[in-house]
Amino acid sequence: MDMIQDVSDASIAEWGPFGRPIFDDPGARALSRVGVVDVGSNSVRLVVFDGAARSPAYFYNEKIMCALGAGLSESGRLNPEGRKRALSALRRFQQLATGMGLPPLSAVATAAVRDATDGPEFCEEVLRETGLRIHVIDGREEARLSAQGVLLGWPGAYGLVCDIGGSSMELAEIQDNTVGNRVTSSLGPLKLRDIQGGRRGRKEHIKEVIEQLKAEMGPQRDRLFLVGGSWRAIARIDMHRRGYPLKVLHEYRMTAADVRATAKYIAENDMDELRSACGISSSRAGLVPYAIDVLTRLVKTFKPKDIAVSSYGIREGLLYEQMPQRLRERDPLIEASRFAESKDARIPGFGKTLYDFVSPLFNGARHSKRRLIKAACLLHDVSWRAHPDYRAEVCFDNATRANLGGLKHSERVFLGLALLHRYSNKRQGSAFEHLYGLLDEKSQHEAEVLGKAMRFGAMLMVTGKGDIGALRWQPRKRVLHAELPEAARALYGEVAESRLQSLGKALEAVVHLTFRKPGTAPDA
Repeated sequence: MDMIQDVSDASIAEWGPFGRPIFDDPGARALSRVGVVDVGSNSVRLVVFDGAARSPAYFYNEKIMCALGAGLSESGRLNPEGRKRALSALRRFQQLATGMGLPPLSAVATAAVRDATDGPEFCEEVLRETGLRIHVIDGREEARLSAQGVLLGWPGAYGLVCDIGGSSMELAEIQDNTVGNRVTSSLGPLKLRDIQGGRRGRKEHIKEVIEQLKAEMGPQRDRLFLVGGSWRAIARIDMHRRGYPLKVLHEYRMTAADVRATAKYIAENDMDELRSACGISSSRAGLVPYAIDVLTRLVKTFKPKDIAVSSYGIREGLLYEQMPQRLRERDPLIEASRFAESKDARIPGFGKTLYDFVSPLFNGARHSKRRLIKAACLLHDVSWRAHPDYRAEVCFDNATRANLGGLKHSERVFLGLALLHRYSNKRQGSAFEHLYGLLDEKSQHEAEVLGKAMRFGAMLMVTGKGDIGALRWQPRKRVLHAELPEAARALYGEVAESRLQSLGKALEAVVHLTFRKPGTAPDA
């Protein structure tokens, strides 16, 4: 039997374009909890992934800033204090993994350990002290894994992935769900601190290296994906400068003009004040002035059409490495939503029924919109435990801030608004009203319609499967037809009637309600 059910087989008639849920398959469950360790030049981190295999949640995430690569350019050896801290962290991580009952941790080390003369000695010490075997990877492999991490969050993404660590910076091209050409360089902030000639000498060095990288990579005018803690720190500062309302780094977008403006903003402001205002650690903030010079030159040289920040990188790439191709090609948003429904909804499985029920209101919608509609239907009941007075806002907050891959910020707001309207007729006056502007008015209205359709459909929620009726929408005539099975007549009480009328009002439609006799086919 195949590990993962293909969306192109006979089940498409039942499950639609998103395919059969994968997390029920043994092959997917085998990946449900995976621990990885990233021994970087600046930090050492343990991440334990859990949840739907295609879009895992972070069951555990701990980082220790060790600065293993500090002073490496001068001494050729790992930072002695950083080495002690890293060993202590790895002892802890290994014991945590044992306590969690995890399979063996996957551990990789990058630039600092591979460049240091005592790198092999450090790996032997870690193996002896903890039993953890560290795989030291070269720059091209580091670039590949980071690019795979981006593909974990963005199936089908194309462009240039740039991963900056403490002691190196890698570039990798992605297209057609594969990683193509890739290169590595020494443009890590820890190494740039040791460049002679002050900032002028450093900027000349950066320019020279990036010109060499461009010659190796060729034209890269598509999207630039930024991976790494220094890039995320710069994104936080950019958000602060712009007064951006949604503090979610993953899929945050910048333009070349934003990068230039933020470089100027960093130069003109006190770094300690920015660090405090933006929630950046002191050790990370110390690297920002070097990283912004790299980013400014990178954008000026490659001229990408836009810039996206990725919270997924080498650690997620290690998880992606273990996935079969069919699993990689699945939509992370849909699989995460399905997993949430199976775990938290009162009647798991009703989300599919609800999706079929509301879909006629969105005939002609593109796939990008239909996946949001599908996700909303799957998530419509997962927050039922929240207090009724706050349930609508809890839904919005979960959708906009949750660790969901494959979502632009505007799509997060669309999903949040739809779920808010699942529990509330009005969106005005909520604590999240300042976020609505990330979505145009037409999309806000579509989210309201979707939410109110789910709100009505939920009144018919008795079992996970079965006939709950059908909606038919005639936009030109402004007529909404609701046809319910005769068996649902008792479910259509005062509250259900009120919710149907609210949906009709949102559509500016006349509502026609009929009950279908047993054995009669639905109207076309």
